[in-house]
Amino acid sequence: MIPEKLLEIMKQDGVTAIATLGNDGPHMVNTWNSYIKISADGRLFIPAGYMHKTEANIAHNPNVLITLGSSKVKGLYGVGAGFLIKGKAAFITAGPDFDFMKEKYSWQRATLAVTIESATQTW
Repeated sequence: MIPEKLLEIMKQDGVTAIATLGNDGPHMVNTWNSYIKISADGRLFIPAGYMHKTEANIAHNPNVLITLGSSKVKGLYGVGAGFLIKGKAAFITAGPDFDFMKEKYSWQRATLAVTIESATQTW
């Protein structure tokens, strides 16, 4: 289950960082918090316009780390809240999950689907 505080953050403006690990080391890419949608089964769906290096890394190693936060959401210690998400990811280029996101983001070439293993509030 996705924590309510994380859902609140995802509605705010802010940057989401996605870290992957490939043969040549770690790689990070960013997207916007508000671009992230949730599937009926609780996966995170992120539209991918480019993210070619991220896709290559995930083909090699599906583990991802994602951080996101917002200064507009009350956190553990006052103003601002953030999360560290650990999960397994896959790129989807066809089918209902792809179509769902393509309707919202006509520019996407793929949907990055993340199955959450843990979501820890960090601040």
